[in-house]
Amino acid sequence: MTCERIVAVLTAAGVAISKRQVVRLLTAKLDLFRAEDEAVLTAGLRASGYVSVDDTGARHAGKACYTTQFGSDRFTVFRTGPSKSRLAFLRNLLGGTARYAVNAAAEAYMRAANLAHGVIDALIDADVREFGSEAAWIAHLAAVGVTVLRVTPNPVRVATEAALWGAIRAEDRLGNSVILSDDAGQFHVGDHALCWVHAERLVYKLVPANDRQRNAIEVTRRMIWWLYRQLKAFKLDPGPERAAELRARFDRIFKRRTGYATLDRLLKRLHANKDELLRVLERPEVPLNTNESENDVRVCVTKRKVSGGTVSEKGRIARDVMLGLAKTCAKLKVSFFHYLGARLGIAGPHIPPLPSLIDPAPS
Repeated sequence: MTCERIVAVLTAAGVAISKRQVVRLLTAKLDLFRAEDEAVLTAGLRASGYVSVDDTGARHAGKACYTTQFGSDRFTVFRTGPSKSRLAFLRNLLGGTARYAVNAAAEAYMRAANLAHGVIDALIDADVREFGSEAAWIAHLAAVGVTVLRVTPNPVRVATEAALWGAIRAEDRLGNSVILSDDAGQFHVGDHALCWVHAERLVYKLVPANDRQRNAIEVTRRMIWWLYRQLKAFKLDPGPERAAELRARFDRIFKRRTGYATLDRLLKRLHANKDELLRVLERPEVPLNTNESENDVRVCVTKRKVSGGTVSEKGRIARDVMLGLAKTCAKLKVSFFHYLGARLGIAGPHIPPLPSLIDPAPS
């Protein structure tokens, strides 16, 4: 609801209140809720087995921003910022703290990104390899000569992503969780899985020019959905022999050549993502689609349509935190009304810290 609508409802109930007072109430004790929301993210990343992610547009301070969703069947968290780059995603995974670590995980990231060997060696051989602020990290990059390089890929960006990833691994932020996404590039880090619905949608969106091409698309879609149903059955009764059989069937579907050049190129591209599409064969707990994320992020889209956007920093934080906590309570079968009462000291049932419900036995 907009603040104006809340004022109208309260006024109709006989409460004398202004819009400014409503805003104050909505942001009261924000630090308490913000701390619990951050703890929910930490517990959810480590305990859920997978993290489904998505993003959507948002307005803040009159500018176009982006809201990124993190969630599973146990929690939901939202983070809004000016960018949806991989740097922003990694900073959010790190909990918004500024920490950079050049370790084995960072080295592997840099090598996978084809960063120049000289740059990697300079960073690995440096005396100091952990930094607690962005300014210290950028100063270190300048000291080893990285900032003056004009090559592809951008060494500052790749090195910074690698150092953030190194810090995430050093803190064991993700635990053993798989990141499940719709194939947006910024989410391709760590153990990654892809959404089958988005993969099939690429085939569905092809525009055939004749009946032969139309038939090729229809046959391919039927085969993909048939395999999808087989994978759903595998989740209920996993086994190594069945996994090997499904991998072979995946190859038969995506290595086919239909004679429709555009479709054949797409099938080849999807086959290159075999490991990520078949992550469920190694981790049966990982969903086959990002429907949970799309359901979660829909509340942000609705909020954007109703209220437009936020203006103040407190308003942005309140929107992300309260929407995330409300979604988390729903997933944990906790009344959000009772949760608010418990945190604000109003008489009612005791609601334990949400992180303890997400991860009853934290490591």
